[in-house]
Amino acid sequence: MSKQPQIAYIGLGLMGLPMAKHLINNGYEVHGFDINPQQRAAAEKSGVVIHANLQSTAKSGQIILLNLPTFDAVKDVVFGENGIVNVIQAPQCIIDFSTNPVSEGCELIKLFRKETSCTWIDAPVSGGPVASASGNLTVMLGAMPDEYSSNEKLLKTIAGQLTLMGPPGSGLVAKALNQLIVGCLHAVIAEAVSIAKKSGIVADLVPTALSGGHADGVLLQQIFPRMMANDFAPRGYARQLLKDLDMVASYATELKIPVPMTSQALTLYRILIEMGHSELDTSSILKVIQR
Repeated sequence: MSKQPQIAYIGLGLMGLPMAKHLINNGYEVHGFDINPQQRAAAEKSGVVIHANLQSTAKSGQIILLNLPTFDAVKDVVFGENGIVNVIQAPQCIIDFSTNPVSEGCELIKLFRKETSCTWIDAPVSGGPVASASGNLTVMLGAMPDEYSSNEKLLKTIAGQLTLMGPPGSGLVAKALNQLIVGCLHAVIAEAVSIAKKSGIVADLVPTALSGGHADGVLLQQIFPRMMANDFAPRGYARQLLKDLDMVASYATELKIPVPMTSQALTLYRILIEMGHSELDTSSILKVIQR
């Protein structure tokens, strides 16, 4: 039986830490780094071998996993003054779970592959921390077929749904579509919750009543009850979804595609952030409707 490849994990936050724990539980040795000392401490308690800096972390793994909150963070980690591009060597491989803008993300991938001759797989995810912790994430891949097959075992360890969308960069497009749908549905569900609460019906029963119908779905079943309970503990930050919707709108503009629904959701999330709720869950969009 072949030994599992050693993992270097950069970005041990809301999504990264539960995934790192899951990999350790599945027999992987995980080395890691996060800019936040508290996250490093939490990761170390979970069995991650913590390193003092990015380059030391990158050199420790055959596969380097990135799970970062912004594209600026990705650029800095890879190409910054102390970036990993200076130490990575083939056949090391990067798998990036971050949500990056399509065009800029594709340019970064091309530049990285040109400068290092190493593999870069874009693998943005959906499902939140719970799915990350259980290995049930939905993963959208951009990779060459041979690069995918070389990393299939690892990817299947973290994914419940795994789809190779096409060559490098394709996963970024699929994630943009995911965020478009998620952002708009959050706003729609917030409106439905507000109407249900004022209507006089037993509003808590709405997800049950709509189960199996055309309005049913994962978000209805998960987000509606949280909005009903005003439970806005972050499983995904409002500021992150705002950033992602901005990314979607920019890409749609490049393609000359009108996105009026996305634009409306984007406006609502801008208001939410201006209200001071950037660190709450994405479901806190309800606060804008309530106001």
